Amino acid sequence: MDRLLYVAMSGAKEILLSQANNSNNLANVNTPGFMEDLNQFRSMPVFGPGYPTRVYAMDERPDLNFHKGSFQSTGNPMDVAVKGHGYLVVQAPDGTEALTRRGDLKVDVNGIVTNGEGLPVIGNGGPLALPPHEKIEIAADGTVTILPEGATPEALAVIDRLKLVNPPAADLLKGEDGLLRMKDGSEVEADATTELVSGAVESSNVNVADALVNMIELSRKFEFQVKMMKTAQELDAQSAKLMQQS
Repeated sequence: MDRLLYVAMSGAKEILLSQANNSNNLANVNTPGFMEDLNQFRSMPVFGPGYPTRVYAMDERPDLNFHKGSFQSTGNPMDVAVKGHGYLVVQAPDGTEALTRRGDLKVDVNGIVTNGEGLPVIGNGGPLALPPHEKIEIAADGTVTILPEGATPEALAVIDRLKLVNPPAADLLKGEDGLLRMKDGSEVEADATTELVSGAVESSNVNVADALVNMIELSRKFEFQVKMMKTAQELDAQSAKLMQQS
């Protein structure tokens, strides 16, 4: 009886984890540059003395969905989208470099260029900072040009160049903060071939219809596991009743 109960209980627990992951994907449908987390269930036999008699389900994230989202034109010169494969580099809260495709950039009160999460964007010279300006342009190669405040139209100044990288997808790992890093913890060298599209942002690559269908399927699977636990309880009660009669 314990086999049925614990197998059903472990299955329900892992389904809850998968539901949390699916809910996180749905919550980020409108997050620019968000990359969907993939999930799968795997059978995990329990090995020990004697013959294996129990197989539990385990939910795991095998990889990310590296397909690119669609480009949405905004007309904002601060918005950028990465063409093809490639990433912007930002400074994570712990001070390390991390990768993202989120390109809804803005300038904070201190003149630091940040993305929509408020993370400083890295240029060739470190976190990108802009002096007071009237106009800004971001070229396809990431070069940031401004028209200083009060300057004549021909007095354009090149400030820095956004650090663009393009490491192999197999070498990337997504952290709990949603940012990508190299699996070995190293920093990625800038890639001169990676290009941007100015005045646009990349949408999330989450397929809403698939995520909603998955949510329904997971709910049904969870209900089935709960029913199995209820069945185990009823069988245990019947067994106890038979023993009392005997």
